[in-house]
Amino acid sequence: CPACGRPLRGAGLLAAPVRLPSPFRQGHRQPRAFLLRPTAGTFLGGYDGESDLHVGITNSNGVVYNYNEEGIHRAETGWEQCISIPLVQPDMFGLLQQWDTLLEEFSVGEAWLPHRYEEHDHNCYTYALAFINSVLTAQGKRQMSKSEFTEKFVIPQTKKASKYITLHQELTANDFYIVPLPDQEKQS
Repeated sequence: CPACGRPLRGAGLLAAPVRLPSPFRQGHRQPRAFLLRPTAGTFLGGYDGESDLHVGITNSNGVVYNYNEEGIHRAETGWEQCISIPLVQPDMFGLLQQWDTLLEEFSVGEAWLPHRYEEHDHNCYTYALAFINSVLTAQGKRQMSKSEFTEKFVIPQTKKASKYITLHQELTANDFYIVPLPDQEKQS
């Protein structure tokens, strides 16, 4: 046992370690993805389930483009624990090649100047969804509404995260030892 040092052999099923994959990813290692994280803090560092969330889109190198009251940011740190929703399939060669250019050109548009930010109607989610819709339009595909994108892609991931957070809080509060898995840290 990593906590007490006693051997686990022969301890039986009740004492067996349990492995649960984390729903959170190192966002800077998630190319061409929609990322979601708490505006302040981390999901496992005291997130209460009601505080504001912040979203961004990664380029092919994991730089997170995100929008707030200060305008567009290109973050190379700060997204180490987030929910990741991949946006590009591996067989979409044309889009894979153009992604960074499309994201940069979209992000320098006047719509994303700091003075245009409005907390409820023109925010980080508006920015991310508008970019996704611009890519869909360029591919001749139908755009998605905020509710459609949220229901189809975001809610399934946040439900998993919510269950994991609840379990993590219970285990932490009841003296269980939680060890991040080395292979999980590398893949994230």
